[in-house]
Amino acid sequence: VCLFLMAANVLEEDSMEQDIESPVTIHQPKLPKQAREDLPKNINKECAKRKIQRYVRKDGKCNVHHGNVRETYRYLTDIFTTLVDLKWRFNLLIFVMVYTVTWLFFGMIWWLIAYMRGDMDHIGDNTWTPCVSNLNGFVSAFLFSIETETTIGYGYRVITDKCPEGIILLLVQSVLGSIVNAFMVGCMFVKISQPKKRAETLVFSTNAVISMRDGKLCLMFRVGDLRNSHIVEASIRAKLIKSKQTKEGEFIPLNQTDINVGYYTGDDRLFLVSPLIISHEINQQSPFWEISKAQLPKEELEIVVILEGMVEATGMTCQARSSYITSEILWGYRFTPVLTLEDGFYEVDYNSFHETYETNTPVYSAKELAEMASRAELPLTWSVSSKLDQHAELETEEEEKNQEDQNERNGDVANLENESKV
Repeated sequence: VCLFLMAANVLEEDSMEQDIESPVTIHQPKLPKQAREDLPKNINKECAKRKIQRYVRKDGKCNVHHGNVRETYRYLTDIFTTLVDLKWRFNLLIFVMVYTVTWLFFGMIWWLIAYMRGDMDHIGDNTWTPCVSNLNGFVSAFLFSIETETTIGYGYRVITDKCPEGIILLLVQSVLGSIVNAFMVGCMFVKISQPKKRAETLVFSTNAVISMRDGKLCLMFRVGDLRNSHIVEASIRAKLIKSKQTKEGEFIPLNQTDINVGYYTGDDRLFLVSPLIISHEINQQSPFWEISKAQLPKEELEIVVILEGMVEATGMTCQARSSYITSEILWGYRFTPVLTLEDGFYEVDYNSFHETYETNTPVYSAKELAEMASRAELPLTWSVSSKLDQHAELETEEEEKNQEDQNERNGDVANLENESKV
């Protein structure tokens, strides 16, 4: 990309010189969208500091758009979920339209039955028994359809027993009306009771930090719950989003790597009553094993953290997400304590929830720290004994070589003696 941008700048400079020398303008070639957006004023600065596109935004919404979806029929096969996932304005519009269309449809059928039976020609005739009494037009048929489907029953318009087709239509409308009510009311209930808003009160620290904890380099971030009603069976996960290239040359964009935040020890199961600091130990299995403080700003990576559990009030599963890019990971910092002991209770100060303070932290990677620690221990346990062993091995090898040389010389002498005798 840097070479491509440098070539673009060279073309731009050549075109500027050409414009000065002659009125002929050299048009620049059309660049891809990514190159146009990333055209820098200074190539070196751009190569050193690139804008990282988030995979998950800070509010937890995934920054992914699905395009060129041809199998749209799959959305219709799961129409209930499709309606629930729609925005509120479209959901309310569909809710009103479904009821209005069904009322109009059955109102039209009631009017057709009355028209075909001749009820419209005998309005006001007391000797004529209509299918629906007091039905004298489409408006009254529409009102009767509403009364039938909603079971209001004002008592002014009623069906008579001399109309079998009306009785059948009444049964059909009652059944279909119940299905429509169950579907639409259920859709609205699920839409209202979705725990997405509950995730708004689950907060993540603005920055993640890297510092020493118990003698080990750790990556840490803080989570908290603003409500008094707790999240039951809360658990935390973390993923590293980073493009990689395999040994076979395959490029995998946005590859997901699991970051261990206590899965094997059970520390990922949280009792989230007060804010907690989630720690990831940077060891040999960690993707940050070889990353130092100087190398961290050059990395194009994103850490996605996922907190999920059941809402205590409703029992529904709730999930909150956030992410950290390299510019939001502070090397050599710790989180400010927020929990204090008062008279008979603990108090959490959320004003300091996102605050950090600098601490003494080595700038080396965890791998380099482990190598330095091993070198510091080697002279005490390895240097004397191993050096003596190596010296003894060298002496034995020299003796063996001398012995072989002596045997060869002895063999040569014996051959000469035999030849002389002959």
